[in-house]
Amino acid sequence: MSKPLVVVESPTKVRTIKKYLGNGYNVTATVGHIKDLPSKDLGIDIEKDFTPHYRAIPGKSKILRQLKSAAGDTTEVYLAPDPDREGEAIAWHTAEVLKKKGRHFHRVLFHELTKNAILEAMGNAQDLDKDKYEAQKARRILDRLVGYKISPLLWRKVKGGLSAGRVQSVTVRIICDRERAIQAFTPVEYWSITANLKGDSPPPFSAKLVKKNGKKIEIPDEITTKGILKDLENVSFILDQIIKRTTRRNPFPPFITSKLQQEAIRKLRFSAKKTMVVAQQLYEGIDLGPGEPVGLITYMRTDSTRIADEAAQEALALIRERFGEEYSLAKPRFFKNKNKAQDAHEAIRPTSVNHTPEQLKPYLSKDQLTLYTMIWQRFVASQMAQALIDQKTLSIRAGDYTFTASGSSVKFPGFLAVYQSADDVAESNKKSQTLPELAEKSQIELLGIDPKQHFTQPPPRFTEASLVKELEENGIGRPSTYATILSTIRDKGYVELIKRAFKPTELGFIVNDLLIDNFPEILDVEFTARLENDLDRVEQSEVEALTLLRQFYTPFSKKLEEAGESMLSVKGVGMPTNLTCPKCKKMPLRIKMGKNGHFLACSGYPDCTYSSDYERDEKGSRCPCCTGSKRANRQKVCPLRQTHGDKAGAVR
Repeated sequence: MSKPLVVVESPTKVRTIKKYLGNGYNVTATVGHIKDLPSKDLGIDIEKDFTPHYRAIPGKSKILRQLKSAAGDTTEVYLAPDPDREGEAIAWHTAEVLKKKGRHFHRVLFHELTKNAILEAMGNAQDLDKDKYEAQKARRILDRLVGYKISPLLWRKVKGGLSAGRVQSVTVRIICDRERAIQAFTPVEYWSITANLKGDSPPPFSAKLVKKNGKKIEIPDEITTKGILKDLENVSFILDQIIKRTTRRNPFPPFITSKLQQEAIRKLRFSAKKTMVVAQQLYEGIDLGPGEPVGLITYMRTDSTRIADEAAQEALALIRERFGEEYSLAKPRFFKNKNKAQDAHEAIRPTSVNHTPEQLKPYLSKDQLTLYTMIWQRFVASQMAQALIDQKTLSIRAGDYTFTASGSSVKFPGFLAVYQSADDVAESNKKSQTLPELAEKSQIELLGIDPKQHFTQPPPRFTEASLVKELEENGIGRPSTYATILSTIRDKGYVELIKRAFKPTELGFIVNDLLIDNFPEILDVEFTARLENDLDRVEQSEVEALTLLRQFYTPFSKKLEEAGESMLSVKGVGMPTNLTCPKCKKMPLRIKMGKNGHFLACSGYPDCTYSSDYERDEKGSRCPCCTGSKRANRQKVCPLRQTHGDKAGAVR
């Protein structure tokens, strides 16, 4: 009789698990998914309740043979792919491949790859989770329906090689909407007035004008500013009030997937994709000596801030030893989850805080060490005492006007002694002035007044970190998919990174507009978020997957049929603009797509053969600009220059 078989997802886990289970088990890996929908056709029988036709993934024949060989004639198979929906699907597909009379399958969830965790998981094997598998299968079917039904439309109407996606296309929309908000933004002028002051004791300090006659003041222009400066001539500056208070700051919870990505992007300059790759390495195991692979962090795909009591107690012991009792808590600090989905996992934390970054430095690569250090510090800080921040505000009266000066200092660092978030670092980099010790009602000497002109700023473009945050806050997709989504929308040419921020390309705008026109619900942020929530409800056995699929597909199929007839063909008819052809002077210009990309062309073709490259101005208007054009009708002077203005060439 063959030994019991343990099947994991990644081959790098095999050695770690073999080490702790010993020779009583065979251990092998699926190397990711072994089955999926076919790549060249839909693979879903819509008429038969959306039945998916899974097939062995091309190139996995050798893996399948190895699985069957490793199973031999064993009666016990422990399925231990990753403890999430994708891992559950791999477990179900592996059971289908290895199904045999008299053979029993057990689901094992390794949340961390340490000896105790592995042995405990093996001792608490479960049945396969049908609801979790149904949720993954429903997501896969939904994504396939959207991608395989809409993408061919884009091939016909725009150009080959494009793709649409249930989450991908909404992500592009979010970026396009932000870009249009930037383009529509009109700066508004405002001024500030800062007084440079000196009291009876050093140091000198600055105070900002905030009120007139007790009411908040707004300074719209230079004329108003000059009037205020005149009012301030020959007035006394009196320290009217001193406000002191101490604020308490709590540490953040340990990382969940999305927060880990955001913080790694901002603090370490990692991409979301790189963050997940390095975290996977730390989870699967690092050699800490000859034949000593150890999983260093818990599972890195999680929406939960829950932590094990023993892990928290271990952190408290380390804090008392390293920092003293005043930095420790009397009992562990636990954090509430926003929702119960995927709560089977803990937050991302070190498998042992006694694996300090200093100890692990010889064994980790630079990237592994920096990410591990951040995870370790965030977890330890989560169990430390509050930080105490002293804040002081001076209210200074000058005639009818009130100035305020603020300063802060750390009274007790608490958790800040170990970990500061990217926001904390940004805040500490700002120059926080030190205020002198002064008496109320004392007179303050005016050293000078500094008036400054400002303009309101448009909303910023999304960085990787802020886009991940936007997706998370809107319930779009799942954190485990963010890295793939951000890579896909760049690879397809829908967006580009400009100074580490996402900007839609012209192709991105064109595809986005076509999809919004024809599939408004699919591109709706709230609709997509509700669908994600419904998938969670499938996992929690609150709704049937088939019900969800039917509710989605009935209106979708109708829209699909309508779009086949009505979607504009950028290849053929083209998208409208409000520009008139500069050559024939009568026919409107349209945006068309050729083998070299998008261009403007006269809708009167073949009677008028005008065409031109174009670029957008800072307001998003399209015009046939002459820079770099290689078309036959290239103009030395922009033919529409006389029409330029706020509305010139505006298309949505």
